[in-house]
Amino acid sequence: MSQSHYLVLEDRALIAVSGEDRVSFLQGLVSNDVTKVSAGRAIWSAFLTPQGKFLHEFFIASRAAGDGEEAALLLSPERERRDAFLKRLSLFKLRAKVSLEPLDWAVVALYGDDLEEATGLPAEAGAAKSWLDGCVFRDPRQADLGCFAFLPSEGLAARLEAEGFAPGKREAFDARRIALGLPDGSRDLEVEKTILLEAGFDELGGVDWKKGCYMGQELTARTKYRGLVKRRIVPLRMEGPMPAEGAAITLDGKEVGVLRSRAGGLALAELRLAALHNADGQLMSGDCRLTPALPAWLKLPAS
Repeated sequence: MSQSHYLVLEDRALIAVSGEDRVSFLQGLVSNDVTKVSAGRAIWSAFLTPQGKFLHEFFIASRAAGDGEEAALLLSPERERRDAFLKRLSLFKLRAKVSLEPLDWAVVALYGDDLEEATGLPAEAGAAKSWLDGCVFRDPRQADLGCFAFLPSEGLAARLEAEGFAPGKREAFDARRIALGLPDGSRDLEVEKTILLEAGFDELGGVDWKKGCYMGQELTARTKYRGLVKRRIVPLRMEGPMPAEGAAITLDGKEVGVLRSRAGGLALAELRLAALHNADGQLMSGDCRLTPALPAWLKLPAS
């Protein structure tokens, strides 16, 4: 029997950005086009250093105004880094009519079969709607991963189970995510070092090339148009003793990358493009053999 599952992502939190300038405020700071966010659409985006290096990645969805609440844009940064992100955002408020507040709701992953029936959403990346007093949306990067929901925490499990969802497991969800090559914040991206095009933000729709300036835009554009990407975050199959996250990857004895998050015999890794193009070599991490398992969306330059 087919089954859909839910998983409360305890390592993710929410920030509510409200006020009449909420869209224009974020538009000048993040990598994607915030004007595209609506009740029917969510996006994936990033906040960078002025030098164009990764600081935070998150979804942005819309919360409709409720009783005693303003309409707001909801961002889903990593929980342990939310306060640091809020502090950075606050530096840019100046005279903007905008309010930045932590929101004590849950970030929930929904995956498995029958999601269209269970949520009423089509299998279309970024499709969104109001749901269970919050909002739900298809993964804006790859619809095949499933959906995410931003929901009030009270009675959450009972409400989801009443909708036909069963509790899920983090390992199963992460294995799906990694197989699709989708990074998960600082587990997979190196803070103040990774650039967006190394992490698939171009192919996965996390950066908009037609919008105006934003923090780190100059380096991001230069990297794309000059073809400066030398590394990529890619999924690998693992055969042998399981290496630790952060373990070095070697090719013919030379270090060529680093392992990141892993689950179900798969891992994401930061790997030099030259190593990916060397089909005759053997990628290793300790005594574990590694084989690239590249998703269909990934576009690599010719060797």
